[in-house]
Amino acid sequence: MTDPILLAEKARLRAEGFARRDALDAGWRRQASQDIAARVLALPELSGVEPVGAYWPMRSEVDPRPALAALAAQGRAIALSQTRSPLLVWRRWRPGDRLVHGGFGVMEPPDEAPELAPRALLVPLCRFDRRGGRLGYGKGHFDRSIAALGARHPLLTIGVAFSAQEADEVPMAEHDRRLDFVVTENEAIGTSGRAS
Repeated sequence: MTDPILLAEKARLRAEGFARRDALDAGWRRQASQDIAARVLALPELSGVEPVGAYWPMRSEVDPRPALAALAAQGRAIALSQTRSPLLVWRRWRPGDRLVHGGFGVMEPPDEAPELAPRALLVPLCRFDRRGGRLGYGKGHFDRSIAALGARHPLLTIGVAFSAQEADEVPMAEHDRRLDFVVTENEAIGTSGRAS
């Protein structure tokens, strides 16, 4: 049973995070997403790792497509999330591939796209802290999927966010998974708080 105080604090932080993210100018978000992509690509830990799993952006999320296009140009295998409860499924994607409307209004690969098991994930979020704590939309899809993939093989998790989404501390429940890195337009933050 999850602590109601923890749930209330997560809800408060989540609402604040969405408001902060939505308030950012759309043009600024586009440029910041480019800056985030450059920082992601510069992570030595990501060098040569594939498949790389990611998400298709919605609302005011960081747009991972600049990073995905660069990874695809390097010949790296890319997988996009497909919403299936309780876990996400990861399906092969290349720039220009057809996408379909999936759960929660997310664009995702169709069922016929080959399934992959990513060894690195670009993870969307609503709030983050410098210890790798992450708040998403509250459904737990990424937390469960990170746990499932991590049980299969080593998994590098990279949250992508705007610096305005940082919190002093994200409360963590037992099932929540910490990220290895959070990359913003300003820095790449390791879970120890060490900036790259």
